[in-house]
Amino acid sequence: MNGCVAALSVDTGKVVDIEIMSSYCPTCRKISKMPRSIESETFAADHVCHSNFQGSALKMEAVGATRIFQRSIVKRGLKYAHYYGDGDSKGFISVKDTCGKDSVTKYECIRHVQKRVGARLRKLKSKNKNLSGKSKLTDSFIDRLQNYYGIAVRSNVGNLSGLQQNVIAALFHCSSSVEKPMHGQCPIGKDSWCYYQRALSCGKKPNEKYNGL
Repeated sequence: MNGCVAALSVDTGKVVDIEIMSSYCPTCRKISKMPRSIESETFAADHVCHSNFQGSALKMEAVGATRIFQRSIVKRGLKYAHYYGDGDSKGFISVKDTCGKDSVTKYECIRHVQKRVGARLRKLKSKNKNLSGKSKLTDSFIDRLQNYYGIAVRSNVGNLSGLQQNVIAALFHCSSSVEKPMHGQCPIGKDSWCYYQRALSCGKKPNEKYNGL
């Protein structure tokens, strides 16, 4: 089993460190199959094992991250203070106290948070068949909703109340239909992400594009 963990700079996109791990050493395997002799013992004594990891594949990310963070000051002259994760907290938990309690702050990747919204809705739909079907929780509806959720997050970094308002607006926006338009909470103006509000701001008659819920 082989794997690697890399630390990248968010500012430059460059790799600042990498940890390559393997739980398998072909030479060790070869030695284990050799008949016991002076030659095999000499060969084993001179051998430098390439295996540097023991454990399950699930632990590899956390172990690699720990090694990179622990040597950052000595090897790179850097103190890593932020950890940008993909939702899996195993790696972060292993490094958050590297230079003292809670010395590393975790930041979530918006794209992964956005994808989790879609994943949770699809899981909900799979458990409740009544949510499937036309004008219900279709895959296209879920895709639209998670995309608007991503827009809401990106547009309101550091603004929790604005984020909450935009997430609710996105839900109503996606649920809107010709019979029942629900764009009252969407941002207004020509630069709005809501096609309905953009049309109104230009003095045009809005047209619903989707069936809604």
